[in-house]
Amino acid sequence: MTFTSLADLVRDVPDFPIPGIQFKDITTLIGNGAAFQQVIEMLATRYSERSIDAIIGIESRGFIFSAPLAYKLGVGLVPVRKPGKLPADTHQVEYDLEYGTNKLEIHRDAIPAGARVLIVDDLLATGGTIVAASQLVEQVGGVIEELAFLIELTFLNGRDRLPKYSVHSLIQF
Repeated sequence: MTFTSLADLVRDVPDFPIPGIQFKDITTLIGNGAAFQQVIEMLATRYSERSIDAIIGIESRGFIFSAPLAYKLGVGLVPVRKPGKLPADTHQVEYDLEYGTNKLEIHRDAIPAGARVLIVDDLLATGGTIVAASQLVEQVGGVIEELAFLIELTFLNGRDRLPKYSVHSLIQF
């Protein structure tokens, strides 16, 4: 079954994780097998003819989409994680969220210099997380082919923080 609007399967949860945030809950979309398959197929179609050496998945919801996409494209998956989750030497970046701060890490030897990568996450909001992940990828010598998201919250203008990258999102709110 094909859906004309994946956006209809995303649930709004008010005041999560803090008051004033309208959370876009993707569990209702990924819980629908046909819709989840459609998302992965749409992304795989977009990137199947590109020269991509690895997929970078951002903890944690980015893993939901990056892992099956890497498998489908036959390339490696490189996790970008929160501090203390990766066992070898890492690079670390601190960044601002729309409701606080956080840090991300990548293994120093995650990809060879010059590797072409696609960074995948579930949501582009203010852009803080993806800016940090992009900085990490560039610190280890990666070349960013594109930044891919299931959802983009256009009213938060996160794309404006990413002028040097190509950005692709499947759903816009």
